[in-house]
Amino acid sequence: MIGERQDVGNFGLLGLAMMTASDFGEAIRLGVHYAPITGAMLELQLGNLPEDGPDEIALTAWMRNREPDIEPFLCEELFSSCLKLCRGLLGPGFSPLRTELAYPPPPNADDYARVLGCEVRFDAPANRVLIARHWLDTPMSAHNPVSARHVLALCREQMPAERSTSEIVAVVGNLLRLQLADSPRLVDIAAELHLAERTLRRHLQGAGTSWQELHDRVRRDVAETMLGKPGARVSEVGVAIGFQDAREFRRAFKRWTGKAPSEVRERR
Repeated sequence: MIGERQDVGNFGLLGLAMMTASDFGEAIRLGVHYAPITGAMLELQLGNLPEDGPDEIALTAWMRNREPDIEPFLCEELFSSCLKLCRGLLGPGFSPLRTELAYPPPPNADDYARVLGCEVRFDAPANRVLIARHWLDTPMSAHNPVSARHVLALCREQMPAERSTSEIVAVVGNLLRLQLADSPRLVDIAAELHLAERTLRRHLQGAGTSWQELHDRVRRDVAETMLGKPGARVSEVGVAIGFQDAREFRRAFKRWTGKAPSEVRERR
């Protein structure tokens, strides 16, 4: 009910920044980056999982510290209000491809498909809305480069202070998970967080970890999850987490877990 009442104006400066962007792809990237100025209680990331199709892009949302009692409300409000925002930018014909939610169906589950206008899947690996990539190229009718520069300057001024080290580690882990197949580098993740590579490395060290350790942990967790699915193939799991050579993946997995991937697959 709260989300359905929102429109572009309710997003304040961020809504204006998105309206004056050059196209919807830029608008949604600005929305993800500057979401903290709206008081958003969920972290956001634009990016795909290995199993997603090439013609879809996902907006993923997660809580820094997961609280199952309020997670459904936060997701309902966020995704329904974002839908109203997108329709305000693109017109009433916009609809997502599907919505995936990482919690069981709530008592009001039937309302989800009605409000969001798409297929809804519960008990999914993450809270995500997937949209067709072709929407990203849609020009913004109110695009104005001069206004955009002024509004973005105001958005930057309103961004909250730097996150704590523990929050940054959590965000890096989620960014890694969304980009594993592309073998992301530390410098790439640092750029997404608008941090210097040296600064991000220092944050990770301050949290008692390192880039390599965190990268390996995320790859291990994703690999174990994928190997537990029926019909999983070791070579495909390796590619999904960034290994082009199946032998290299087997050696790495044995180093992480002490077991061969085929052992874990058969046991599951």
